[in-house]
Amino acid sequence: MKKLAGHSILKVVGFIVLAIFFLLAGINHFRDPEFYFPLIPHYLPYPELINTTAGIAEIGLGIGILIPGIRKIAIYLIIVMLIAFIPSHIYFIQLDGCIQEGLCVPVWLAWVRLIIIHPLLILWVWSYRNFNVYY
Repeated sequence: MKKLAGHSILKVVGFIVLAIFFLLAGINHFRDPEFYFPLIPHYLPYPELINTTAGIAEIGLGIGILIPGIRKIAIYLIIVMLIAFIPSHIYFIQLDGCIQEGLCVPVWLAWVRLIIIHPLLILWVWSYRNFNVYY
């Protein structure tokens, strides 16, 4: 497999997909905030502020991982952010995976999201903590 700056093309593509993933996720917080409000646990105040902050963080950190000088700190901050999202996943499970007039999945899928997909996302981000590629 070809290498770019010592990395396989697959690793580089995964890195670019990761950055795009967080950029688009952040943008979506502004495009469709009504999707996110019901996912914010009711015991947390100011859901609009939480949604806006999450969107700004995802956009900023998605850009941050593309900048070599701040990539490592952006990676660590994404992991902190993903850990901060765990209460939302638990809340969704408490709602039996169904939000009134919104997202509705089988509760087992909500569990898979929490105990398998979310940790895999954190590992995916972590795998790029020492990634150095020059465009």
